Formats: sequence, structure tokens, C-alpha cells
Amino acid sequence: MRRVTVPAPAGLDRLAVEDVADPGEPGAGEIRVRVHASSLNFHDYAIVAGAMPTAAGRVPMADGAGEVEAVGAGVEEFAVGDAVVSTFFTTWFDGPPTTGEFSQVPGDGIDGFGQQVVVRPATSFTRAPSGWSHAEAATLPTAGVTAWRSLVADGGLSAGQSVLVLGTGGVSIIALQIARAMGAEVIATTSSEEKRRRLEELGAAATIDRTEHSEWGRRVRELTDGRGVDHVVEVGGAGTLPQSLQAVAVGGAIWQIGVLTGVTGEVPTGALLGRQATLHGVAVGSRAHQQQLVRALETTGIRPVIDSSFQLAQMAEAFRHQESGRHIGKIVLEH
Repeated sequence: MRRVTVPAPAGLDRLAVEDVADPGEPGAGEIRVRVHASSLNFHDYAIVAGAMPTAAGRVPMADGAGEVEAVGAGVEEFAVGDAVVSTFFTTWFDGPPTTGEFSQVPGDGIDGFGQQVVVRPATSFTRAPSGWSHAEAATLPTAGVTAWRSLVADGGLSAGQSVLVLGTGGVSIIALQIARAMGAEVIATTSSEEKRRRLEELGAAATIDRTEHSEWGRRVRELTDGRGVDHVVEVGGAGTLPQSLQAVAVGGAIWQIGVLTGVTGEVPTGALLGRQATLHGVAVGSRAHQQQLVRALETTGIRPVIDSSFQLAQMAEAFRHQESGRHIGKIVLEH
């Protein structure tokens, strides 16, 4: 079978495409999955680019989707031929968070889905949404579950509330789709006319070009008659948090799910207190969150926005496209 590995030191120009031995048959409690697709996330980029060091020879990619080829003894949840999708935290099944580190996350602490066949515990997967392609299903474990947990499972989003999403990356786009399906109004920031049009097609009530409005938090308040939004899906981190605090309503919530502008910086505590807002750190979610999301997607009819597709051997090219920031929605690899 074919796989991609990350050398030490890492780097997009150093990724290795290898042909290796088949992993064999599943043991008790395991399933063998033919991986047909994976999707790119910022976490994966940090691994392959060397910003988050991992073991030499690690197989990257946290998200994977494919078909069950064999089941081990005692596995009753899945059968041969089932379409499945991986989970991000392989040991967090339900309930409150149980870990704050990534030692059991595919593509980071353990080998990920940048390969064609895996044998893993059955609990490391859920079923995929009915009728979805493997590429579509591969968009869910990181971006989809993060948006679902933030807005719905933890956030309690309800019809009539308002949501701000930043940009057109994977989490922001699926958050917009989930919010609209639940009857919430969405404002989105963007940086181009093409992206503005796409956001409006997906249901954004208003868009803000951040190249024209550097104080976009203030612009959000103007668009909401001075009130601000109930929820901010915050993907930027240190560079965007001050504006998000300007945008959030009194008593609202900021869901800090990304650090695209940096991992350290000052938190404007005065603004946080003045808004009486809650700042939540969110790292994806549990297996139960993913199962909830799958049911919700089947009910609402939401389908993921896939920007582009690359072959497994084109992983470096796919990450360069992500690096450019030109994408809208998810970038996938098909194996």
C-alpha cells in the first residue's frame, strides 16, 4: 500500500511517498479500513511544515474516511462494506473533555490517514453520513465537529440568534451552514469579492471586507444596531481576538478554535469584562459529538463545501494551496 510520511526535520519539500507492507487483518475490537480520502486542517499543516514537531516517519492527516474491509472479533457496530469516518480524539468517547494533549490524535501522536489502509480500534470511527462520498465525509472529524461542538453541543445555538464567522476556511464555512440550518443569522468577514459572493450564496446575511474595515468588530456592532453577535467562531487567535471582543454582544460567547495569527498574545481583559462575555477554548470534540453531527447533517441536508481535491501523492501541493489562503471550504486528498 502507499503512504506519506513526515521526516525529521519536517517540511513540505521533504514529504516522502512510500510503498509499504499491508497492515494485515484486524484483531479483537478492531476494523480494517480502506482509506479513500482525507482532508486538510491547519493542525495537519503545522505537522507537515514542522511548526508542531512529531516523531520522524509519522504518517500525517488527522481526518480519514473510507470503507470497512474486515472486522475483528467482538465488533458489532460495523460490518464489511460500511462507510466510516475517523474521530480526532481516539480515546474521548463522550462527556466532558478528557485530554488536553494530542498523544492519541492521528497524524500527531499516532500515525494518521495519509495512507491507503489502516487497522484501528472500531471506536476510532463513526459511520459516515448516508449517501455522502468519502471525500465529503473526510471533511467532518476536525472542522465539522469543532463547529458543531462550539455552536450547538456546548453553545446551545437557537433560532434567532446571531453568529460571526471569520473567513472562508473549513470550520468557518461549516459553522455558517450549521447556523443557517438552525435559523441563526450569520455575519462573515472576508478578503475578496469572490469569497464575499460565495458567503452570501451560502446564506450569510452580511459580509465585511476586512481589507476595507480594519476595525471589523466595530462594523459588526453597526450591522447589529450596536448589540453585537451572540456567538463568535474565532479562528484567528492573538491577532483577531481584540476585534472579536468588540463584535460580541454583552453576555455572548467567543469560541476560540484556531490560532491562525499566532498562539500567544494579550487578552483584552477590560473588553472581556465589559462585554461580560465568555471565552471558550475548543479543541474539536468527542466521538459522541461526531455521531450527533452525522445525524444532524443527514436531517438538514447540509453538504460540505469542497474547494479542491488532490491525489495522495500530491499532498505537498495541496498544503501549498492551503498556505495560499485562496481556498473556500475544505481541501481534500483522495487516495
